[in-house]
Amino acid sequence: MTRNIIIRLMKQQIPLLAAVAVGVLQAAWCPANSAIGAEVVDRIVAVVNDDFISLDDLNRKLRPYLEKIKTMGYPPDKEQQMLFKIREDVLNQLIDQKLTDQEIARYKITASDKEVDNAIERIKKTNSLTDEGFRQALAKEGMTLEEYRKIAKENLLRANLVNREIKSKVVITKEDIKAYYDAHPDQYGFEEKYHLANVMIRSPENPGSADRKQSDRKMAEILQALKAGKSIDEVIQSFSDGTTKVQGGELGTFSLSAMAPNIREAVKELAPGQYSGIIETDYGPQIFCLLGKEKTASKTLEESSSEIENKLYKDIVDQKFSKWLEELRARSAIKILL
Repeated sequence: MTRNIIIRLMKQQIPLLAAVAVGVLQAAWCPANSAIGAEVVDRIVAVVNDDFISLDDLNRKLRPYLEKIKTMGYPPDKEQQMLFKIREDVLNQLIDQKLTDQEIARYKITASDKEVDNAIERIKKTNSLTDEGFRQALAKEGMTLEEYRKIAKENLLRANLVNREIKSKVVITKEDIKAYYDAHPDQYGFEEKYHLANVMIRSPENPGSADRKQSDRKMAEILQALKAGKSIDEVIQSFSDGTTKVQGGELGTFSLSAMAPNIREAVKELAPGQYSGIIETDYGPQIFCLLGKEKTASKTLEESSSEIENKLYKDIVDQKFSKWLEELRARSAIKILL
């Protein structure tokens, strides 16, 4: 559970924290004999081959998570465990970044200003942001455009490294796609659809009115009539009058996923010919009848191929990258000094 929370926090974009919060964390990790009020001296917390990671690097990376943890209301001992676990995970993240940066330098991988511009334009387009809106969004995160461009370039360089080391070597065949399609019939095969009819009385504008109470009584009588064997058409005719118009009839076929939760729960266990109870909906109280069930193809193999290929590609790339990173760590000289 702790790890899930940590991963979720790492994915969030949170405003930068107050300097006092960082000071608390720095004080907790600086040498015990530091003089009170003295400036915290930066020190090395990890050596990665010929590079090092400083305490300042670590604290700067930790900054977005510290205050978030402190607002979660954990007991002091639990909070301390969370902080140390996050510190460990963030340090490992920094080590991985150092290793990939070293590989980027070794292979002389580059990312042009034009590529950075294009990446930023895609982000703005995805989030429907103008230039000014984008700058305002960055400002809320305590970041300038130049700082963001630097981060975007670093991400592009790492993406180009992954493409060189991993993606270019991944091949998804038609057999792979078909095997995945056949193994997931719940997603891509056939789905059950429910052929429904209904009876309803539209709710009056005032829920507490006498008309609504009358509608509720009439719906209860309709349900009894339906269960006694009357058809929907018969109850619509016999229970409609000058003040209340009963409506209904055949609705069509629907998958359970397309139904509102309360309707789904009411009809999913019905047998053909059976009626639900009275269900409150946005349109008024309704009674549903299951006329029958049928199975229809949700997506053909051809329709699903592109989606499956992208999923398989991403999964394989993620797995291979994790393995590649483990092997890179194994052959590197890494020393943690915390």
